[in-house]
Amino acid sequence: MNIKKDIIFRVRLMFLFILLFAVGIVWRIIQLQTIEGEEWRAKAKKVYVKKRVIEAVRGNIYAADGSLLATSLPKYKLGFDPMVSKLNKVNAKIYDEGINELCHLLADFYGDKDWKDYYSMIDLAQRDKVSYIRLNEKKLDYQQKKAMETWPIFREGKFKGGVVFEKSNERYNPFGKMGFRTIGYKKEKEKVGIENSFDNQLAGTNGKGNFEKIVGGSWRPIDGGEESIPIPGVDIYTTIDVNIQDVAETSLMKYLLKLNADKGCVVVMEVETGEIKAMTNLTRLRDTLAFAETYNNAVLGLSDPGSVFKLPSMVAMMEVGGLTNEELVHTGEGSIKIGSKTLNDTKPYGTITAQEVFEKSSNVGTAKLMLKYFKDRENEYYNKLHQFHLDEPLNFQLRPDVNPVINRPRIGDVTAMPWNSIGYGTSITPLQMLAFYNAIANNGKWIQPIIVKHTKIADKIEDDYKMSQVKYDQPLCRQETLEKVKRMLEGVVERGTASNIKNNLYKIAGKTGTSRKLVDGKYQEGMYYTSFIGYFPADAPKYSCVVMIDNPRGVKQEALFAAEASAPVFKEIADKIYACDIRMHKLLSHKQTDSRQFATKKQVAHTADIKTICEEFKIDKIPTNEGWSIVRGDGGKLEYQPHQNPKERMPDTRGMTLKNALYVLENKGYRVSFQGIGKVVSQSVPPGVNAVKNRNISLILN
Repeated sequence: MNIKKDIIFRVRLMFLFILLFAVGIVWRIIQLQTIEGEEWRAKAKKVYVKKRVIEAVRGNIYAADGSLLATSLPKYKLGFDPMVSKLNKVNAKIYDEGINELCHLLADFYGDKDWKDYYSMIDLAQRDKVSYIRLNEKKLDYQQKKAMETWPIFREGKFKGGVVFEKSNERYNPFGKMGFRTIGYKKEKEKVGIENSFDNQLAGTNGKGNFEKIVGGSWRPIDGGEESIPIPGVDIYTTIDVNIQDVAETSLMKYLLKLNADKGCVVVMEVETGEIKAMTNLTRLRDTLAFAETYNNAVLGLSDPGSVFKLPSMVAMMEVGGLTNEELVHTGEGSIKIGSKTLNDTKPYGTITAQEVFEKSSNVGTAKLMLKYFKDRENEYYNKLHQFHLDEPLNFQLRPDVNPVINRPRIGDVTAMPWNSIGYGTSITPLQMLAFYNAIANNGKWIQPIIVKHTKIADKIEDDYKMSQVKYDQPLCRQETLEKVKRMLEGVVERGTASNIKNNLYKIAGKTGTSRKLVDGKYQEGMYYTSFIGYFPADAPKYSCVVMIDNPRGVKQEALFAAEASAPVFKEIADKIYACDIRMHKLLSHKQTDSRQFATKKQVAHTADIKTICEEFKIDKIPTNEGWSIVRGDGGKLEYQPHQNPKERMPDTRGMTLKNALYVLENKGYRVSFQGIGKVVSQSVPPGVNAVKNRNISLILN
């Protein structure tokens, strides 16, 4: 009995002990979660080590000439370990001697708080034994970081001074917003342009390293543990010409503002190679007068192309039916009824040739020709459009790709084909249409547009996209057809709807296109989609270009149409490209001149320029005076004479280049006009008369 009682007592004692232990555990859990929970959670946030991804440096994007379009620059946030000063006496001395000056420097640099506030922040962190604080959230560039590394305490580095610069890479575009949508960007919810389409190549391979979680949820790298080194991304080399890109953007912006339009785009392409030299897309920001690159209309903007689609229609009629430029078409009073619909011209043209139908952009004339050659054989027309690659996606390098829409008419629909032939009832992008026009300029050979040539690692080419570029050696049409449609395209500028962009220096070939805008399934009166597509110089095509302006709101009715909206943009871009590319210039007729006569002519130049030329050509005799000099040469000898430029008198600019004459005259306050090329041979105000500011002076150059 005594043994039994003893066992029961021990069991009860053990049970009581286990019960109390369990109650203690439950109580401790409750205490940790409620009473001490915040404190422990705060400590957990302060110190937590984890292996995290080290982002690779993103590859650069370059223009065709090697100019940098996008790169990654290092940025830094300033962190500090206040507890470093507690490690030893040396660190403590560094801290005590430099903390006041450091706080003053921080306050002066950031300008967000007083130096005492920075001192209090660091002092409080020391008392709370916090091993890391972020002194400011502002990101520093490399030069700012280098400057900070010379400050008190910070100059001692991480282990003695406690300074930590948290590095991150940020994307930077040296040319600002130029080509912004084409070059692209990569954000959390939006990725566009080259940055998106070539993201895998640009991104490289990320590494891994140990990081410590600090107050505020940020992480800082720490030493120790195995690390994998990130591999930088490859560099992308584009076909973009920064000068042409700048010209395209400036010209498009100018006319969008002038016409109060909704949006527009320009693409300039090299005819022989298919390389895109410029691509700009500008869209009006809602309820403002400002424009920005918010959507790539050139690549993604499906729309009725309008009369620019008459070119493939003409080519199809020439190929299938043998249409000639001289064939007569009776357009009557400029109206024709087809089925239940009526098609109109802007005015009556009467009986005109097929050439004039195209030049004047006659809808009635085009429809009558289409009915003559393709009535009851519509499939032959649409088969031709397929051969022209107009109903196929371009598989362009910028994602996403889009599918053009050219629906074949249903049985019994007699209106679809005539309306399709003039650019209605289809959905095609500006770039898709440009590819067809470029093929005409390229002797009928279709070539896929590209905007990225290759990728590189250092000097080694990784991916050569020229190798995979689609090119068709078989022309889209016969040589005879090419010659006929080229005459049509040139005629549009010589005599037709785009005669306002004709010039005497070089020939432009192209076509205007104006279509009513489709809004909620209905074509709207007074709202137009305008475009001009062409190439230049017409006799030896170098560049093709498409200009699209959507919904221009000109002061006069004519400004709503392509001839006054899109065509002038094309000409302005073409003029500037032509002016900068001497290879497109016509050779001047060679005139026999006596070199001695040229040598004895009066030449006026700045002494500094003369000295530079003499040094380059190793000419010993140089002018001894400063300022301007008169240069004469005869019998192989150079003679210099000081050229006087009286302050209060009209200067003598005869013998100067236009650049030097403008410099001299405009600095004296004159308004200058000029005629001719070469050196100044006469000026409207004689040299030596009293100078009067804001006076007009005319120069003759020869």
